[in-house]
Amino acid sequence: MIYYNSQTKSFLLSGKNYSYGMYINRAGLLQHLYWGKKIGAADAAFLVAAHGLPASPNPDDYNKEIATDGMPSECGSFGRGDFRPATVVVRRKDGAAMSRFRYVSHKIVKGALHLQGMPCARKADETLILTLKDDFSDIELDLNYSVSEDSDVLVRSAVIRNAGKDAAEIAKAFSFCTELPDTRGTYSALRLAGSWARERTPVITPLAEGTLRIESARGYSSHQMNPFLAVLSEGCGEERGECYGFNLLYSGSFAITADVSQNKSIRVQGGINDYLFGWQLQGGDVFATPQAALCYSGEGLGGMSRAYHDFFREYIIDPKRVYMRRPIVINNWEATYFDFDNEKLFSIIDEAAKLGMDTFVLDDGWFGKRDGDASGLGDWFVNERKLKGGLKAVIGHCKEKGLKFGLWFEPEMVSEDSDLYRAHPDWAIGKAGAEPCRSRNQLVLDFTRKEVVDYIFETVSKILRENDISYVKWDKNRDITENYTASLPADRQGEFWHRYALGFYDLAERLTKAFPNVFFEGCAGGGGRFDGGALYYFPQIWTSDDTDGLERTKIQWGTSVCYPVSSMSCHVSACPNHQTGRTTPFATRGAVASLGATGYELDLTKLSEEEKMQVREQIENYKQIDELVLKGDLYRLADPFDGNYFCEMLVGKDKSKAYVVGERFRADPCDHDRVLKLRGLDEGKTYAIRELNVTASGAALMGAGLFCPRLPDCGSWVWHIEEVNKKG
Repeated sequence: MIYYNSQTKSFLLSGKNYSYGMYINRAGLLQHLYWGKKIGAADAAFLVAAHGLPASPNPDDYNKEIATDGMPSECGSFGRGDFRPATVVVRRKDGAAMSRFRYVSHKIVKGALHLQGMPCARKADETLILTLKDDFSDIELDLNYSVSEDSDVLVRSAVIRNAGKDAAEIAKAFSFCTELPDTRGTYSALRLAGSWARERTPVITPLAEGTLRIESARGYSSHQMNPFLAVLSEGCGEERGECYGFNLLYSGSFAITADVSQNKSIRVQGGINDYLFGWQLQGGDVFATPQAALCYSGEGLGGMSRAYHDFFREYIIDPKRVYMRRPIVINNWEATYFDFDNEKLFSIIDEAAKLGMDTFVLDDGWFGKRDGDASGLGDWFVNERKLKGGLKAVIGHCKEKGLKFGLWFEPEMVSEDSDLYRAHPDWAIGKAGAEPCRSRNQLVLDFTRKEVVDYIFETVSKILRENDISYVKWDKNRDITENYTASLPADRQGEFWHRYALGFYDLAERLTKAFPNVFFEGCAGGGGRFDGGALYYFPQIWTSDDTDGLERTKIQWGTSVCYPVSSMSCHVSACPNHQTGRTTPFATRGAVASLGATGYELDLTKLSEEEKMQVREQIENYKQIDELVLKGDLYRLADPFDGNYFCEMLVGKDKSKAYVVGERFRADPCDHDRVLKLRGLDEGKTYAIRELNVTASGAALMGAGLFCPRLPDCGSWVWHIEEVNKKG
């Protein structure tokens, strides 16, 4: 929890397995002391004595000399001797921006802090609010730290307050700053990079002197870089070693930096992307930064991942949705694309009912003039030329067959060939007189403008009110360009990116509250907005448009570094795969898709009888293991980026059940003796593996392991593992 020692002016924050220490040094600056394995409150005095080393023995030197460049700080200053990247930069009306934030006061409050208009941790045991004031201006800064006894995640954010009368401009507003000491070892950084159809690839590179910066400047978190960074100590692996995770709960343009200083310490900080950022702060105004989730693990990357998974499930995702049984959907997109009518849809619905699916999702093409991707976006009214009888006819057929109905929207976009654009061309992001930059034949609506968000809320709400819809897929299929809004004056255009993110959150908040019985799934051209901010509103997100049975092992593996498998929407699709052209076994596609919220995206009417039988078996299998998907602990056993195998294992919290999915990519010779050591079981329990007719102790299964099956190209296996009940 949170302990304050008034004698040493030190703070020790402790969660489930970690402690975080800092203190107010003799100059009144908030100095970082410790972040690592959990220690006792009595050790706070030791931390101050052993690690509380002021940059100068004379506090007056802070006023006169360069003295802070080597000090581990909780908030990097600017222009006063700390030459590392600053955390917050505020420019006053005279143009000056130097700062030194000193301690003023603190308070410890019960519970979490609510951020107005932004996603945030829904609960916490205690929150520390540290108030600092700038030496050179009336700017005040609240540093917020939320701690929970049952979590290894520390939630950070900042509030910038203009306590004066004169306006100022925020030029940088990061959410957190922390420092890792020089251990004379080697640190590495792990980021989740990629592109469309290749999201969240783990990339590990050494950290050396200088600044590593990861970012998105695309207006949202992006396919190319996830708002997450991990710093790995030397020797850190999947299940051993120390690592530190930094995850922004934010869906807009972001930046995270790791600066290795001259003395080899590492300053890590992040928040809203400061590239061309600016925010006008009038006298009395406050500005809140997004929250960041910081995680320490002494049990390697796997321990960090499991801590994040528990955090997202318990603290971020809607508690009404997080553990509910997920709909097993059939989506018509790859079956029909834009070319459908009642007859085609009804035939797919009929087959879905026979095969055991429970929700039919109608994708793009049901509205406006929408027979391709060049028109219709923004016109959220039913195209009854294509759908005779409108949505009600399709919904009625679903009900007859015992299925629920879901619908696709892309509410943030507009086509130039649309009634909405013809009526309000100024509602699209762009600069009058400049040719807009197009992508996928569409423009982006200006969600910095309240009237635009209000209009989309009303038109989408009308569809949801007038039809029995239980599921919404919310898509976003392009990056933001122009970065300009006519609703703001020239000196406030730097507010554009963050205001767009706030507009997205406003619409998501209003729709999910107005329709609490609708299950909302997020999507952004696949996994382009897979972040903690989006998970606050969407319990699951379409992981990637790439549904290939081999490529998905890599995408899902990388996504699991931060995000729980229950948040990944994973579908079985047709072969040859529409993204890669590869053909993989139907069983493999089903096995990989079972490691998430499973569903189907193909033409069910074209399946063979053998494939239909497999669908029934896959759905029955999923119903047996969906509790493990929703609540279990994930162990990554075989890395698809580093070998010929993929394997992941889900283990129940009580360790009575487990589920293993694996895939062998190539049928290479002399590659059939790979031993796979299971993880996460109870050494003292006895387990049976149904598919192998094997009984063994947890100790044997984890110590000696099992041989991987001998399989053809892209062959897969599943093992259901259950504790053997003792008798007598």
